[in-house]
Amino acid sequence: MTRTAREVLDTAAANTAPDEDANRLVPRVVDGSAPVEALAAFAMEQRHVIDSDRRAFLRLAERSADRPATARFFASLANGETLAAERLTALIDALGLDDETVHGHRPHPGCQAYPAYVAWLALNAEPVDAVVALGANFAAWGGYCAAVGRALRTSYGFSDAACGFFAFFAEPAPALEAQALEAVQEGLDGGRLDTGEADRYGRLLQAYELMFWNTLADLPG
Repeated sequence: MTRTAREVLDTAAANTAPDEDANRLVPRVVDGSAPVEALAAFAMEQRHVIDSDRRAFLRLAERSADRPATARFFASLANGETLAAERLTALIDALGLDDETVHGHRPHPGCQAYPAYVAWLALNAEPVDAVVALGANFAAWGGYCAAVGRALRTSYGFSDAACGFFAFFAEPAPALEAQALEAVQEGLDGGRLDTGEADRYGRLLQAYELMFWNTLADLPG
């Protein structure tokens, strides 16, 4: 039976969806018990994640030069990281982090495993398999960002501008979703998609994302 791009992406998201209790930080942010230090660490770690992911997405776009739909998807992701970096600045300011603190932050290995693996995918994965893996992971990431953004307003008193980073990822992105569907269809039509590999990549991405959040949950403070 021929699969549609929609079916491929939906199946990937279902197969990699995390357990409800897998993320130990987000529930603490939601109930207001997470220390501000964990939020500060989140922001400083994200500076490194964004920079690395942007470069990785540009590399994937370059490797997809002969597949226009796939190249467009990764170019959009790279542009999204640039926009996310701009919104992260407002969060850093709201947390009262000065330049010396931000630039002196030593990244935690558990927080940087995710971007390191995205960089690995940029070098080694068939690009359309990476599209599926990333698309599946974005569903969970968007849900986490939505929950944190709401909680920062209600439990921590942050402004809408300070929460703009989370709103950016939490808001629906129909244009990006359409690009993902086009890229997957392009991969299906060209016989390039390997759903087994895409599933393996997606499961690892989800595990590394949980490592990011749970590393922050375990920080003292």
